[in-house]
Amino acid sequence: MAIEFPDELIKLERAAWNEIQEGRLTVKTAFAVHEGLVAFTKESGESRFDVEMGLKRIVRHPEAA
Repeated sequence: MAIEFPDELIKLERAAWNEIQEGRLTVKTAFAVHEGLVAFTKESGESRFDVEMGLKRIVRHPEAA
């Protein structure tokens, strides 16, 4: 079963990935992603690992998703 991520969480991860690629990831952005992941895992009951890996896969490798 695929995890259905909220658009806001995908948007946050995309912002973080863009900042990482540009060499300018901020604590504010990283913390926002972290908080979004924690909230989503609590709501969904999914494991943090599965959520984080799935989210990164969608953002960093959209052709495989």
